Amino acid sequence: MTAVSDFFTFVAERWSVLSFLAYQHLSLVVQTLILATVLAIVVGVVASRTRWGANAAQAFSAIGLTVPSYALLGLLVGIVSIGVLPSVIALVFFGFLPILRNVVVGLNGVDPALIESARGMGMSRFSTLVRLELPLAWPVIMTGVRVSAQMLMGIAAIAAYALGPGLGGYIFSGISRMGGANATNAIVAGTVGILILAVILDVALNLLTRFTTSKGISRV
Repeated sequence: MTAVSDFFTFVAERWSVLSFLAYQHLSLVVQTLILATVLAIVVGVVASRTRWGANAAQAFSAIGLTVPSYALLGLLVGIVSIGVLPSVIALVFFGFLPILRNVVVGLNGVDPALIESARGMGMSRFSTLVRLELPLAWPVIMTGVRVSAQMLMGIAAIAAYALGPGLGGYIFSGISRMGGANATNAIVAGTVGILILAVILDVALNLLTRFTTSKGISRV
């Protein structure tokens, strides 16, 4: 009980710092997630038009996810130095991959007969994409976004290695002082904070999926 009491005292005394770091962490994840989603949709739409393009996108996504985040951050630090920029590049890269895969899967899952019917009614290729294909693929795409968001929460913590913003710095600080005063409290505070942010973001994305999915699709 003493350890728990000490932890809550630690959090209360540093609440302003922790809340600011939590805001930075969430902001970094959300902004990079939006950028990754836009890029993945654009690339996924182009790739899904041909069989080889879809296969290449799937292969790139699978291979890219095997790249260790530490290794990529280390490479980026050597290229663009430390700070926010390598963190943003790394998060956009890793966030892009699951979404790209789901964009391709979602678009390829649209019934070709529906597309042909739309084209036969005089709809242009762009109108068919925006009004038919993307809405039908949207639930699958948003599943990829939610998976990506949870993954980026953890990678954003590792980005503290490159002096990126967020709660990861608290975790690394605690690890570097392991055995010292409040080292464990710092690690737990950073970890719990990231878990709470992950739950909040997942709930928000789930609600966004429900509000942005066509009612006809959601009833299927």
